[in-house]
Amino acid sequence: MRPNALNGVCPYYTMFPLDFPLRVLKEHGKRGDWVIDPFCGRGTTNFAARLLGMPSMGVDSSPVAAALAGAKLVSAEPGRVVANARAILNATKEPISIPSGEFWRLAYHEHTLMQLCQLREALLCECSSSTRILLRAIILGALHGPRPKMAPSYFSNQSPRTFAPKPNYAVKFWTAHGMCPDDVDVLSIIKTRANRYLSEPLPDVEGKVELGDSRVENTFSDMPKTRFIVTSPPYFGMRTYLPDQWLRLWFLGGPDYVEYRQPEGQLEHLNPAHFATEMGRVWKNVASHATAGARLIIRYGGINDRAAEPMDVLKKSLIDSGWRMVTAKAVPDSDNGRRQVRQFQFEPKKAITEHDVYCHLA
Repeated sequence: MRPNALNGVCPYYTMFPLDFPLRVLKEHGKRGDWVIDPFCGRGTTNFAARLLGMPSMGVDSSPVAAALAGAKLVSAEPGRVVANARAILNATKEPISIPSGEFWRLAYHEHTLMQLCQLREALLCECSSSTRILLRAIILGALHGPRPKMAPSYFSNQSPRTFAPKPNYAVKFWTAHGMCPDDVDVLSIIKTRANRYLSEPLPDVEGKVELGDSRVENTFSDMPKTRFIVTSPPYFGMRTYLPDQWLRLWFLGGPDYVEYRQPEGQLEHLNPAHFATEMGRVWKNVASHATAGARLIIRYGGINDRAAEPMDVLKKSLIDSGWRMVTAKAVPDSDNGRRQVRQFQFEPKKAITEHDVYCHLA
């Protein structure tokens, strides 16, 4: 087993590769240095810090991101996670609520959906232990994905694994291809994944993840001064984090349909200048909790359908933020390791070049 297996517990469309924060923290940091990621996503920076014996804090406004990132900082034996899932499924209590409609009928076998609802309601009732935090993350990672030729590894009908299928399109796709959901062995999938992600012991390192808004001044008030902020903020115009994760959000207590409203806590994308100002508030907050000689390292890029130069947006966000940009390096090929987006047969556009930007306290 690989010691970094847990980092892959759940794919996430906007994730950056583990080698980015690992390289940065190995080159410039040392064991015991505090690390902050104010846009932590699925917790890759926090996991890298843990591997290096560096305590960390992550903040994200998405419940899905916070649940996944939190799982990167805890430990439990695979057998205990499986036993917990088995105990929930063996309970005689029926789910209070089971989603209905054509999408749900085609997305999951009736028996599979009932078991997922049992697990969902139990974890919504209590999910404070490390065992349950990891069980929840494992289920989120298996909630939807492609149907393999061998043993099933996801609970759903054919789907993307990084983002949730949109109901209308998915129903048309499944119907046109004559695809019906299999009655998968939910506990077996959990067991396989628990053994994959949890068999290798990881260091116990202090850390926490908060579901919150990094623009709020007191978000970091109860943590020690930090030496490193390593992060990848949302790209301007990318506002679909929660709609793209709506099935995982449902499992965490959200609605059983897609909501397209702008959620609280996310940066506002009114225009590039306003977005830069919003991002600058975050840089000011982390600067106020940084030690002398602290570094801010940002990986940043853009999306194709927004007429804004990503580096211009980022540079504006750093004005009067307390940080001074020292250097910016282009990531060699932003299309390398593109996230899996082809289960529903569409071709992604070529990625805009990303940059790694290094800043010092002004």
